[in-house]
Amino acid sequence: MSDKITNILLVGVGGQGILLAAEILSETCMLAGFDVKKSEIHGMSQRGGSVVSHVRYGKQVFSPIVPEGEGDLLFGFELMESYRSLTLLKPGATVVANDLCIPPPSVLIGQEPYPAHLADKIARRFPDLILVDGQQLAIEAGNARTANTVLLGAVSKRLDIEEKFWLESIERMVPKKALAVNLKAFEIGRSLA
Repeated sequence: MSDKITNILLVGVGGQGILLAAEILSETCMLAGFDVKKSEIHGMSQRGGSVVSHVRYGKQVFSPIVPEGEGDLLFGFELMESYRSLTLLKPGATVVANDLCIPPPSVLIGQEPYPAHLADKIARRFPDLILVDGQQLAIEAGNARTANTVLLGAVSKRLDIEEKFWLESIERMVPKKALAVNLKAFEIGRSLA
C-alpha cells in the first residue's frame, strides 16, 4: 500500500442521499484495508441547501478535510453544486456528475437564472467527466431514490477497490427492504464507467 491519500468530494443538495453515499464509500474503503477520514458540511440541507462531504483514504490519513486544489475525484449529485466545487480539485481530476439541475431559491423566485451549459463548462476544465443520468437510471433499476447508488456504481469503477468490498458495504448500510434495488442500481452505475 503506497502512502498516497485519495481525496474525494461528494456535493449536491439536501435529500439526494449524499450522506448515505459517503457512508458507503467510507465503509468500502475501510473494508479494503485503508485508513479513512470523513467530514460533512450541510447547510440547510433539509430545505434543499448545499451538502458537501469529504472522504479521504490511504495508508494513513490525519485530517478529514480535502485541501483546496487537492481533490482527486468529485462525486457530484447536482450540476451547479458540482461546478461550484471545481476549485477543490487538482488538475487532471475526475468528475462523476449527475446530469441534474435543481434550481436554488434565488432562481425559483426569479432573482437570477440557472447557469447554462454547466456540463460543458465542467468538461472544458476537467475532461475526465462522466455525466450520468442518475434519475433515469435509478428509475430503470426500480426506484428513483437510488440515483445516489447509480452514481456510486460509476464512481466505484474509477477507484482501485475490489467490487466485493462495495457490495459488502452496500449490504451493511442499506435497509434490507431496499437492498435488491440498490444492488441493481449499483451494477447499472458500474456498467457506465
